[in-house]
Amino acid sequence: MRTEKSPDSRDFQNLESNTGSPFAPLAQRMRPNDLDEFVGQKHLLGEGKLLRHLARSGERASIIFWGPPGSGKTSLCRILANRMGGRVETISAVLSGVKELRKIVEGAESNRDVPTLLFVDEIHRWNKAQQDALLPYVENGLLTLLGSTTENPSFEIIPPLLSRTRVLVLRPLETEEVIGILRAALADRQRGLGEAGIEADEEALVFLAEFSSGDARVALNQLELAVGVLSSMSERPRRLNLELLKEISQKRIPSYDKDGEAHYDLISAFIKSMRGSDPDAAVYWLARMLEAGEDPRFLARRMVILASEDVGNADPRALQVAVAAFQAFEFVGLPEGYLPLAHAAIYLAAAPKSNAVYTAYKDAEKEVKTKGSLPVPFHLRNAPTELMKKMGYAKGYQYDHDYENAYSGQVHLPAQLAGKVFYQPRSRGYEKKLGEWLAWLKRAHKARDPQ
Repeated sequence: MRTEKSPDSRDFQNLESNTGSPFAPLAQRMRPNDLDEFVGQKHLLGEGKLLRHLARSGERASIIFWGPPGSGKTSLCRILANRMGGRVETISAVLSGVKELRKIVEGAESNRDVPTLLFVDEIHRWNKAQQDALLPYVENGLLTLLGSTTENPSFEIIPPLLSRTRVLVLRPLETEEVIGILRAALADRQRGLGEAGIEADEEALVFLAEFSSGDARVALNQLELAVGVLSSMSERPRRLNLELLKEISQKRIPSYDKDGEAHYDLISAFIKSMRGSDPDAAVYWLARMLEAGEDPRFLARRMVILASEDVGNADPRALQVAVAAFQAFEFVGLPEGYLPLAHAAIYLAAAPKSNAVYTAYKDAEKEVKTKGSLPVPFHLRNAPTELMKKMGYAKGYQYDHDYENAYSGQVHLPAQLAGKVFYQPRSRGYEKKLGEWLAWLKRAHKARDPQ
């Protein structure tokens, strides 16, 4: 059952005092007050879903909302907090730490007859020690935690705290959902821009929604700016059109945190696109990262690695292209330096693929770690002194150029690994020819020397 609020409890909606102020940003004023106003996240708010149940029942549960900016994390926390009732405390992990948390705990302990709910904005900003300080109070139920984060909780939240909360994942808003929010803002006369009496062309709203990349806050901020420009014009009728929006909307830098999950997701997509022989996707992800400010040298290094790991001898030129792109970028620099990088990304994606070099090394590495330092066969050892020669060093070595096809067939592995095969050429690209050549050499040697 829902817990009724005590007389001294604070409504979460009022924690942001400028929400209803006419001077507050539009995105702040248009925050939904209940689930009927909330747009998006149908996978969490549909009938029978946990979040819908909690909002209706007012049951208390510690939850961390994980999602991109402008997807509704804080709004959902406000709505849930008001439904759960009790004392509501809010804290920003950017500005506050253990000192502020202790004051909240003291207040909760002195008001144990009234449940305390704690909202921690950007909880991923708290370090391990700060999260450890919060843990026992969530564990014993003194505090019910509502947290918001743009970073993967698996990496940013300590496991004990994570195990005591539910993680709900929010998705970027769909274009149509953002358009709906923009229309509501244009029509709302109390909190929105309805008093301005401005209408918008459909293509303008579509542009603004796509420009925002699913971030309602960005879309509303741009809308507010555009309406402000229109309101200052004397011409009538005043209508929001695509031309004006393009003029006032500055270039939007893609969301990207070099130290966060987006960094690893995007580089993973880039590498897998090249490995998957998809040059279109490869050049797209390359552009995404370069436009977001990724270090081009980091991308060049990843392509050099991929040239050997995923292309290898199926196209030996791939490594040359990757290295040349790296060198060309160093020589040219930005902005034109993107061209050799794109050149290499497209070439690597289009090249035949083989991971035989990678698997050969990993198999050899496994033997090294398993069997340790096996002795070098005597016939392969260096013999620079007479003593070494007398000890048998280099004895029996067969100089391959003295043999037909420059192939003696002698054993080069330690005796314990004789016959072991690490490199297995794939039947693609140039590596197919390499495999055929190596197989032919062995057959020719066997025919020449059946022993």
